[in-house]
Amino acid sequence: MSERHKPMLTELGFRFGVNGPHAARTMMLDDLRALFHHVPADADRADYADAVVAQNVLTKPTKKSRELAFRHMATLYGMDRRFALFRALRRLWSQDEGAQPILALSAALARDPLLRETQAFILSQQLGAVVRREVLEQVLASQHPNGFSPASLKSFAQNVNGTWTAAGFLVGRIRKTRSTPVITPANVAFSLFLGYMGGLSGQRLFTSQWMSLFNGAPAELEALATAASQRGLLVFLNAGGVKELRFPGYLTPEEERLRHEVSHVV
Repeated sequence: MSERHKPMLTELGFRFGVNGPHAARTMMLDDLRALFHHVPADADRADYADAVVAQNVLTKPTKKSRELAFRHMATLYGMDRRFALFRALRRLWSQDEGAQPILALSAALARDPLLRETQAFILSQQLGAVVRREVLEQVLASQHPNGFSPASLKSFAQNVNGTWTAAGFLVGRIRKTRSTPVITPANVAFSLFLGYMGGLSGQRLFTSQWMSLFNGAPAELEALATAASQRGLLVFLNAGGVKELRFPGYLTPEEERLRHEVSHVV
């Protein structure tokens, strides 16, 4: 990705850098579900902070733990409607409970560089293959030579494994094996939108890094996009091999301008 992309994509809700929340936590799926159940979709950042810190909807034992939980969740997901990425996450969250694990994973991948560094490795594993924590540690270490201690790498790998397990890409409590997650139209809609914000259009949206989460045949992914279109989650037109995707109501005019600028440096 070009360095010229990053300031524009940051305004849309993406996050870059070296480290990320998975240095300390998983993607906190259960906490996210509890928070989104408690706080309405049109809430602002202050409402989320109040729910976690003042109201303790996540039932954390101390004020410090509540503040840390919100800090990690805000870094992972944005928790701010000024970010198009977060608005889309909330828009799609209630569509299908079964979509929530991969919706959370996709948002976390867009905002946590540490988690993002493990995506290619996890997706490259054959179904049923054992995914050892030690190998994941080596993957992370290769990205940051001499950057982390062995203890830190172990913690990072455990957190990352926890996230990929919560999303359904791994199964097993101790011995992790590669598995096939449940994919829904809402998941495909969100991944297509992430690619759209990144400046892609048409067929290229189906081959973005976000859509690489799904190993289905092109016809299967197009069928899920069609189902998403029928549910009003996006507009998908596919005629004569020419694909057009639109996302009405997802972006403000200013965000559309940013997205247009991104598309010119793809």
